[in-house]
Amino acid sequence: MSHNDGAAYSSAAYNSTIGIQAETVHDSTIYFVHPDASPQEKYRVGVQLLEDGVPSRAREMITDAIVHGHDGTEVRFHWVLAMLSARTHHDLTAEEVERLRYASRLVRTYAEDEWKEALRVTFDLLAVLSTTGSETGPVLKQLQDLPLRQHDAILRHLDVILTGGLKDDLWAETLGRARAERFGNDRAQRVWAYFAPVPIGARAVPPRPSTAAAAKAALPVRAVLFAISGTVLWALALAAEPAQAIVELSVALGAGLTAARFGVRWPGLTTGARVSHPRNPALAEDGFTKRVRHSFDHYFSVRRPHGFTSDAWLAHTVEIRSSLAAEIADLYRESRIGVERVDWLIRYLAEDARHRHTSGNLFDQHLKNQIPVRTKALTVASLVVLGVATLAAFGTAVSGAAQPRSLWAFLAVLGAGWSGHAAASRWLEVRREERRLDRETQDCQEQLTARQIAHQRWKSFLDETRPSELEMETWLTCDKTSFVDEALRHYRLTWRDLITHTILVAPGPSYKRGRVRGGPWRYSHYVFRLFLFTQDGIREISSEFNFYDATRRNEQRSNYRFDALTSVQVTENADVGYDLELVLANGPARKIRIKDADAHQLAPTENSQEISEINLSAAGSAHTFRLLEGIAADGKSWIERHGPDSLAPFQVVG
Repeated sequence: MSHNDGAAYSSAAYNSTIGIQAETVHDSTIYFVHPDASPQEKYRVGVQLLEDGVPSRAREMITDAIVHGHDGTEVRFHWVLAMLSARTHHDLTAEEVERLRYASRLVRTYAEDEWKEALRVTFDLLAVLSTTGSETGPVLKQLQDLPLRQHDAILRHLDVILTGGLKDDLWAETLGRARAERFGNDRAQRVWAYFAPVPIGARAVPPRPSTAAAAKAALPVRAVLFAISGTVLWALALAAEPAQAIVELSVALGAGLTAARFGVRWPGLTTGARVSHPRNPALAEDGFTKRVRHSFDHYFSVRRPHGFTSDAWLAHTVEIRSSLAAEIADLYRESRIGVERVDWLIRYLAEDARHRHTSGNLFDQHLKNQIPVRTKALTVASLVVLGVATLAAFGTAVSGAAQPRSLWAFLAVLGAGWSGHAAASRWLEVRREERRLDRETQDCQEQLTARQIAHQRWKSFLDETRPSELEMETWLTCDKTSFVDEALRHYRLTWRDLITHTILVAPGPSYKRGRVRGGPWRYSHYVFRLFLFTQDGIREISSEFNFYDATRRNEQRSNYRFDALTSVQVTENADVGYDLELVLANGPARKIRIKDADAHQLAPTENSQEISEINLSAAGSAHTFRLLEGIAADGKSWIERHGPDSLAPFQVVG
């Protein structure tokens, strides 16, 4: 997921701005077609694209399958729907109309089945549409008699091309189906998951680099010096008083082993400097770190133990939150991601802190680093005994001895003291580092495993909750149908009163957007803009639309004559997006954002031009542009010259 902080024009309030909050691209292979794919596979993907509201790509796929030999009644049925979906007769080229006529003549050559009957009904509907005064009753009866799958597909994909009395006769059924499906499949509880960012993978703080190697390198020399010095000292003591020296040696060895055993658990005894963790520097309060801290505060406040207020729990965990926030900010900063992609981990850590508090071990990590009093006492006592025994041995060695012997004993004590301390420090550092590395490696692995489980659990939940492309398209279609119905009722119009209509779907203010690879952008907030073309002029209605709960606001209505529309201009900028500018004779120019730029979100296998066309097609822009540009150029006469008669004749025999 990436962010685009650029401003854009709103499609609702003229010339206002909209901001992109977040973008999500779901990895998916549902639209992926290998260059060597079979015609059957291309047809399958084409049907999927058609169902998911991408008819422009569906036409290409199904046509390619037919060219390479995969043909039949079912294939031709979906090809015809792809040709007509989200289009009117204005959008069909002369070549496309001729290809449709050719397909209508092919129907009689196919064997009888439910798909052939569906094809026949589809062409009969087009024939009725293109013939003034035709009787619609028989073809509507044929449509009703079709199996539900074919019946619903025809109504859905011919929705735009059907007009006038034929549309009136079918409108109640279309509206009823939209009302039934608009909030189906738990829409209100699942839409959010479509726009939820893809969670970034789990990470944990790795162990700090060990200093044991340097300590090991220095240890042999010091150990040899200590062995030589100690041997000289105890040899002199044994020569002077054997029995007493043996006792002193035994005490010194016991005290030394005891000090080593407990001293290794006490890092403070080592002289090696503790190396700070390279991944935990003093973090600058940059924007990412601030957002991470804010997210920690939020999730800790809402996921608190029973009996704590938000303020009390935040005060109780201030040090833990600060440490965790620094850790997470440092772990993920270089990924250049939004904090939304790591919120799953912050939420998990907040829940883990609550659980550890309930279990009574919230501060175990702090206690684990504390040195027990018994360890301290035994270590100090052992060192004192070792020092006393060494001094006693020195006294034994020099008692009654001549000057050279006393000098050797003094030098042996100094050498043993210095080399013993140095060797012990290095040995303790090696052991301490080995223990620390083992402990931190185990802690890291345990943390990483727990976080990986939490990541997979959240990812699986998103995958199960996220609506499919078909569900998203179905809900959007139902919303548009409801919007059109309200507009017709407001203006007290029927479909017989309309010459044609078009609806433009654009991103709304402060939206989130998401898509699957190869599919169109879908938005959390839309702007619907409906143009109703009547004999008297144009009725334009726009409204902001919240896709989460299907609520609308900020409705605007405009009414103007055909000749009042003086100019229509479409501006394309690869780095910004598409803008449509309408200029009316009696008002200021209005700039409408159709789509934002999307090239930075493309996968290597995606083509920017192709994805742009898919998004423009899904928005209904091609149809809308053609209508508005034609009217701006020639007025009402353009619509009259491009009537549905261009579709005739579609005749299916047999």
